Amino acid sequence: MGSGETGPPDRFEQQGRMPAGASAAPRTRVRLDLPRAPRRSLLPDYDPEAFGRLSEKIARFLGTGRFLVWMTLTIIAWVVWNVSAPAPLRFDEYPFIFLTLALSLQASYAAPLILLAQNRQDDRDRVNLEQDRKQNERSIADTEYLTREIAALRMGLGEVPTRDWIRSELEDLVREMDEHRVPSPHERTGGSDEDDR
Repeated sequence: MGSGETGPPDRFEQQGRMPAGASAAPRTRVRLDLPRAPRRSLLPDYDPEAFGRLSEKIARFLGTGRFLVWMTLTIIAWVVWNVSAPAPLRFDEYPFIFLTLALSLQASYAAPLILLAQNRQDDRDRVNLEQDRKQNERSIADTEYLTREIAALRMGLGEVPTRDWIRSELEDLVREMDEHRVPSPHERTGGSDEDDR
């Protein structure tokens, strides 16, 4: 075992020999229960989510009328200043090379930021679409289950007597009883209670 490791000695170390094919230098074991130490990188470390949120905010602002109005006013002020100001105060003469450079720089940053925002929106749409698809599958399964249950209830109710059927059966029984009824002695004499008085 290495000097920095703790734990029970290896079977081969107890016997004082190395396993077949092993080199003489002991190999340090990697602990799997501990997180790795962060690697150092020459690139700056940044949070991709924070950068993505910032790019979405910028892309949303670039797509507004307010941005277009401010950019138009800035360009008009730039051109008016560099045409009408005294010669020593002009910082960008007539071909407006510096203005062209600033606009192309703005466009070169705006395009990737807009693409990044669109990619994030596509990812969100894909997740929403997947959730909607799963919800639709659950709804279809629930609907099929309820359809089967309703069909089973209808089949079961087909064997249950309804109120109209019971009423018609009772009317038939009353009719049969009236037909087979034997008149009572009182009805045979045709008398009434008032005649008896």
